[in-house]
Amino acid sequence: MDNPLLIPSPLPFGAPRFDRIREEHYLPAFRAAIAGAKAEVDAITANPDAPGFENTIEALEFAGSNLDDVSGIFFNLLEAESDDRMQQIAEEVSPLLTEYEMYVSLNEALFARIKTVYADRDALDLAPDQRKLLDETYRGFVRSGALLSPADKKIYAQLEEELSLLELRYGKNVLDATNAFTLELSDEKDLEGLPQYVRDQGAQTAREKGRTGWVFDLTHPSYVPFLQYSARADLRERMWRAYNSRANGGPADNSGVCLQIAELRRRIARLLGYANWADYALEERMAKNVPAVRELLDRLMGPSLPAARREIGELLDYARAHGYSGTQMQPWDFAYWSERYRAEHFALSDEQLKPYFRLEDCIEAVFGLATRLYGLQFIPRPDLPAYHPDVRVFDVQDAGGRHLALFYADFFPRPGKRGGAWMTNFRELSAPGGKERRPLVSIVTNFSKPGPDTPSLLTHDELTTFLHEFGHALHGMLAEGRYPSMTGTNVARDFVELPSQLMENWAFEPGYLRPFARHWQTGEPIPEALVERLVAARNYHAAYFQVRQLRFGLLDLAWHTLQEELPAGLDCHPDCHSERSEESGSSGRPQDDRTSALEQRALADCATLPDIPGSCISTAFSHIFSGGYSAGYYSYKWAEVLEADAFSLFREKGIFSREVAGAFLENVLSKGGSEDEAVLYRRFRGHGPDPDALLKKLEII
Repeated sequence: MDNPLLIPSPLPFGAPRFDRIREEHYLPAFRAAIAGAKAEVDAITANPDAPGFENTIEALEFAGSNLDDVSGIFFNLLEAESDDRMQQIAEEVSPLLTEYEMYVSLNEALFARIKTVYADRDALDLAPDQRKLLDETYRGFVRSGALLSPADKKIYAQLEEELSLLELRYGKNVLDATNAFTLELSDEKDLEGLPQYVRDQGAQTAREKGRTGWVFDLTHPSYVPFLQYSARADLRERMWRAYNSRANGGPADNSGVCLQIAELRRRIARLLGYANWADYALEERMAKNVPAVRELLDRLMGPSLPAARREIGELLDYARAHGYSGTQMQPWDFAYWSERYRAEHFALSDEQLKPYFRLEDCIEAVFGLATRLYGLQFIPRPDLPAYHPDVRVFDVQDAGGRHLALFYADFFPRPGKRGGAWMTNFRELSAPGGKERRPLVSIVTNFSKPGPDTPSLLTHDELTTFLHEFGHALHGMLAEGRYPSMTGTNVARDFVELPSQLMENWAFEPGYLRPFARHWQTGEPIPEALVERLVAARNYHAAYFQVRQLRFGLLDLAWHTLQEELPAGLDCHPDCHSERSEESGSSGRPQDDRTSALEQRALADCATLPDIPGSCISTAFSHIFSGGYSAGYYSYKWAEVLEADAFSLFREKGIFSREVAGAFLENVLSKGGSEDEAVLYRRFRGHGPDPDALLKKLEII
């Protein structure tokens, strides 16, 4: 059969044929693409000419480009448009890809050629990006086991295959556990406190599921506002427990999977000569080592933890003055009372703000910011197929009309789409044989869908999320270079969040918000007083949310600095699995208590809210167990330090300064990973970053 994944697309810019791609095409395409990639590798090793940069390093960089294209489509749709068959295909494909990766990384003939070129590196006339590609290629092979003994290479390949399958299983379990829970309400009295938009959304979800009344689930647009606004503490508790016990026991249990993934990573790191997985992972990042990460986390935690506890204490006092009977602030009550306090003290709520952030206006404003800063134009391309009717396609051009990228925007939740928001590429920028292939970039979010009588309206947090992911997209769309492994977002993990977190700042700039934030019904601009209150409330509970992120970073380190296998019988909270949400599936396999025990020990000294038996972060912590952030969650804070310092230059020169934007484009966005990231940042800013810049921005010091 004709396979659209294997035939070059005749569409403009080589856009994928999403209108013709079917699930039955994936496995044949992967098998054919892997066979072709192996043939390209074999051609390198069989080359009778002496090993050189072009016939070895550069040839390897572009080998397997067809496989990259197939993988780029399949694995992105596995996250955004999945079903049971897609998950099955992923499980079948995973060992094939791992075997191919081992075919390359443990290929002795190929490594011999690379080693020869690397040994001659100082005598070669290489451009800076070529020298970096050579260095990274050699180091990548060493980090993938090229110097291991034949027996250890077999062990390494087996561990990698097991790890890839477990990471897939982990992600599937989180999705299944998230989809397994719904809160169905039939009595309007149960909706007490919920704004009309939340009620409308619950009614729409009920209709989509063929139910009557109102249905709320664990997706972000449903879960978050329910906890913020529901006056029913018992229902908030049910929702909170279901969300925070996802995949911790039950038929989609991840507690044992966490342990298996951590153990496999530990064994791989030890096999390669590292003390633990964090030492292995951090070698390739700006931080370089565990002590540097701990220093950052400790430096931020020191002043933030007492400030966060003061914030919780003040909130508890406020709640008790308004009828709260608890002696401690329970976690399912925090968002509710926090929202009430914010509404009273800042006269600000999501319900007030949402009418001014119609999605269509936000799209125009986000695109407009890129136009103002970087001269970009976004031209709708409804003629190009997308993978779902909700997805929009744009041709991105620079000020001179040069095509830079295709941009795919996927805004709304659906059952086959994982929660959260992310940016990704269907295709990286590359220039094989000097012929440039511009990237295919996508952002995926879970914003509220339009209702029968209302458009999609964003919360301010969702606007901030939009800007964040669009910052990643700019990093991909504005990429320049010839080698795909070093362009766009292919940078050190703790540098990749700089462009995205920098963009969040504009969500709080009155000069940016005023022109587009208009009431969707009346057309009236957002009131000046509302903007002022929004800016004033920016750092509301900033210390609490800072500590929350730092705790995630500490938990990540706890999992990935293990140097020995976790023993059975770790001390655990005596009731750590005694209270289970019925909706989350308590009748399945029992959870492994060692996961909760590790988590409790890692976070015991930095608690702000009570630890609730049965809850567990790790079992649904997709970022570190299946999302590429293992030993790297700290990077969000690392990048926040960078962006706080970087945005201060925009404040100094003007928030729409083309001078500063041009310098950021030249030294960061366009460069990718072609140079050392610390050098790129210093070239842009003129100095290295200081963590105090973030503490001052958050008004913690």
